[in-house]
Amino acid sequence: MANSSSKDYQINDGIRVSGSVRVIGETEQLGIMSLSSAKNLAYSSGLDLVLMSPNANPPVCKIMDYGKFCYERDKREKEAKKHQQVVEIKEVQLSCKIDNHDFETKANRALKFLSEGNKVRVVLRFKGRELAHQKLGRDLLDRFEDFCREYGTADKRPVLDGRRMTLQINPIKKKPEKSEKQKPAAETAAPAETVVDATVGGEE
Repeated sequence: MANSSSKDYQINDGIRVSGSVRVIGETEQLGIMSLSSAKNLAYSSGLDLVLMSPNANPPVCKIMDYGKFCYERDKREKEAKKHQQVVEIKEVQLSCKIDNHDFETKANRALKFLSEGNKVRVVLRFKGRELAHQKLGRDLLDRFEDFCREYGTADKRPVLDGRRMTLQINPIKKKPEKSEKQKPAAETAAPAETVVDATVGGEE
């Protein structure tokens, strides 16, 4: 039997409600009864009484093995985390006067990020009178996107914000290879993404 205190639920002698509670057994509803009767019923079965819905009218308690309940819940959460994909947004900075060597260096860096499943935010900074030549900036970002086309695609055109023109390139999701003998597997839900900004040094 679990301890009366829990960071997740009120259980056993730690339950603080007034009046009656609705009790659910392991396989069926047991009806409305006093809290003391519900606890005695749980204890007599060697189980725990757990307050599941404190705001219900009346509050809902369930008779269960609380230790087993927590173990199975934690196990499900760990399994979910294993299939959770953490996607970072890597930033690459360009300038209008970037030379071919620096361009290819930064584009290859972006390819590495995309191949690892990360997104890439390409930032082009206009200096001085360069802002009057926005088409040159868009052409440069289009060239950058074309360089990365094998590993990623942009979902929209470059966006101008002040003196910054940005383009986000998303990685292309690779389809798993199937052998000729394998039958198509059932579709599964896409893994959750946690976005973390990570800036990579760029042009001065």
